[in-house]
Amino acid sequence: MNTNQNQNQNEMKNLQKKVTKNLIKDYSNLLNGNSFKDFSIFVENKSNPFEFKVHKSILCSRSPFFNESLRQESLSISLNQFNKKEMESILSYIYYGNISFENQENLIQLLEISIYFKLNLLKEIIQKKISNSINYSNFFQFFFQNRNLKLNEIEIKCFELINQNFFQIQNNENLFNLTKEEIIKFIQFKQEKKEIFQFDFFQFLNNWIEKRNERLKGKKYKHKINAKKRLFHSFFSLFDKDSISKQDFDKLKQFDFFLPNSFLIDIQNKVIQENQKEIENKEKENQQMKKEIEEKWKKENQQMKIEIEEKWKKEVEEMKPIFDKYGDQYQKDLEYEKQMKDFDKNFPQFSDSEIVQDIEYVKKLQEWINNNDFFSKMKKGYSAKKDGFDCKKWHEAVDNKGKTLVIIQTKENYIFGGFTSIGWRKGSDSFLRDGNAFIFSLRNDKGDRKPEKFTIKQGMEGKAIEHSYSRFGPGFGGGGYGPSNSTDFFLGSNLQPGYSNIGHTYNSPNGITYNTNEAKSYLAGSFDKWVVDELETYFI
Repeated sequence: MNTNQNQNQNEMKNLQKKVTKNLIKDYSNLLNGNSFKDFSIFVENKSNPFEFKVHKSILCSRSPFFNESLRQESLSISLNQFNKKEMESILSYIYYGNISFENQENLIQLLEISIYFKLNLLKEIIQKKISNSINYSNFFQFFFQNRNLKLNEIEIKCFELINQNFFQIQNNENLFNLTKEEIIKFIQFKQEKKEIFQFDFFQFLNNWIEKRNERLKGKKYKHKINAKKRLFHSFFSLFDKDSISKQDFDKLKQFDFFLPNSFLIDIQNKVIQENQKEIENKEKENQQMKKEIEEKWKKENQQMKIEIEEKWKKEVEEMKPIFDKYGDQYQKDLEYEKQMKDFDKNFPQFSDSEIVQDIEYVKKLQEWINNNDFFSKMKKGYSAKKDGFDCKKWHEAVDNKGKTLVIIQTKENYIFGGFTSIGWRKGSDSFLRDGNAFIFSLRNDKGDRKPEKFTIKQGMEGKAIEHSYSRFGPGFGGGGYGPSNSTDFFLGSNLQPGYSNIGHTYNSPNGITYNTNEAKSYLAGSFDKWVVDELETYFI
């Protein structure tokens, strides 16, 4: 290629850059000027919104969101969920491709906005920017912020940093805030990388389970043991035997009372296989050495079997006096333990429940709902811990779904809720009639009360459930929101307590009168001071 050709190509590139620069400038002038603007966007306060004058054709050509939203002949749209600064950033990107990353703390918020407006290229840019910004000092912050977005690239980057720094952070409180599902994902992440699990990780699992079991106030010792066994079983069923070294298996034997028998057998077989392989390698060197090693490992394997059997026998003998205290209850407890092992198989709808972990609770719910088709097919459609303590999101997930089961657990470990055969309806702002609705109490430690169902009073069917706009959560019964005349229970803003005062619309427990201290504290432990730890909602 001669000099003239090179010169011509450079001139063309410069002209193209100039065209692009002028185009950006022209669109910037369009946005900042007042010419040809034919559409308005209102943001912030509904009563006194801020107005952006824009070009409808540009919005529709650049954003699928606007292309879908502005098909009708209209002159304006209200987006009150965004503030002026956020809308300025989006319009700047839509008109001339400019976006500011000066505020690192604003990245997740920008990412959520890009997803809302369906700006896929901007989403990729911000996601890549976040991925590059994640480091040792902030990866927990980005990990928890990503819970609602569920973006795989951010999650994997955070998992890599957790993995790289696990020894240093194994006692970090943030690590103990991981959910069961997130720990399972982390295990699968390490399995895919073909990494060996060190004993520090298994010690962390044990500590995580212990902290989780601290919430089981009032639970009998055998119930806590069963809960710990179930969690150990659910985790260790994921492990590939090749991902655990023989040395760490020796350390794991301190947990063998809680580990699945199949896991112990697999690891033991792995150790035997490793020993056999070592024997075969040594055989090539010296036949006599092979015999010596073979005898040695046979003795060790036999001794290992003997030790495991003796320890199990000892554990059983130590546990037997505890069960014997309950007389013939011992046999029932053994049967209960067998049922707990099959819990996830028999009741898959509660396999990932943070609240319903007692088979007796499941049986009561099945008996009360008395609709096997709904009970067997229902699935968890909303979890406040997972999906957010947000009334609007709750209504978006629940409204117009028909039969709905609501289960609440407080920080004080009260468990209660309600069932409606009609569900909440989008746009409704009044009481809804449902003669089949009921409320219930599953756990109430005061006076060792048993699980109980409370049907609707005759003549009160018209106030079965309260919709109360999207700013409130689920409400059962209608008595108002004041302390002197309140509903049976409802959740206020951010899915946190409104009031609890059983007996207005639904039948009270025997011996308890509506609007007394006993009625106000029966479901949640207090009238309005309780705090929601988890809210789960089920429907088909």
